[in-house]
Amino acid sequence: MAGNLNAAIMNQDDPEIVRDGAPAFLLMLDSFIEGSPNNALMLGAAAELYAAYGVLFVADEYRANRLTRRAFDYGQRSLCASNSTACNLKSLTYQQFEEKLSQLKDSDVPSLYSLGLSWIAYIKVHSEDWGALAKLPRVVSIFNRVQVLEPQYQAIKVEHFLAVLNTIRPPALGGNFPSGKKHFERAISLSEGKDLSIKVDFARFYARTLYQREIHDRLLKEVIAADPYQRGYTLFNILAQVEAQQLLDSSDDYF
Repeated sequence: MAGNLNAAIMNQDDPEIVRDGAPAFLLMLDSFIEGSPNNALMLGAAAELYAAYGVLFVADEYRANRLTRRAFDYGQRSLCASNSTACNLKSLTYQQFEEKLSQLKDSDVPSLYSLGLSWIAYIKVHSEDWGALAKLPRVVSIFNRVQVLEPQYQAIKVEHFLAVLNTIRPPALGGNFPSGKKHFERAISLSEGKDLSIKVDFARFYARTLYQREIHDRLLKEVIAADPYQRGYTLFNILAQVEAQQLLDSSDDYF
């Protein structure tokens, strides 16, 4: 049921319906978890939906903070339920964290992915917290490990996330823009151009930071001109076109 509801949400072309209706689904997932607190897949589903809702549909900073914090908590619990040796990842040193990741197995991939996604959302909402930003390398390691264990698992999204993670910080602060560009290009190729949000992030994080207006404007114009109705991507594509127009409208002031 969670999978079917998630698919229905992704194919919805009215973001306001999702904004108004998704909280009921979030509460339902909470109730399922109350009954099965160690169900790794259910915890992972809740982590992913809370993360997406908190980032995409909540403007109030305090609420977004709470929702993404809950998403991150569910993500950690999901991995712990999947593999009891990974219950304390957050408290480990970076070296210990890497060693623990290397011990995870194929069966842990769904929970590991959910943790990575929820951690990105948490960091995005807490972008002014240098302590949260300092954890970015760990999230990169999570998705790199997902690719090693199961290369085809959510391959488009993993490439997209790695692209953003490599370009969300300026080069002087640790951003790896050559690597980020390659991940963006692979994500676009894997999605066959159907996921318009990739191009929006390519423009926002890569082209804007490097002041490459030609790439920036070309990507955004492609998004605006594209057909947003693509199975599995419609909701994000509708939102991406709105964002693309806003970024394009502000190009003269930015560049």
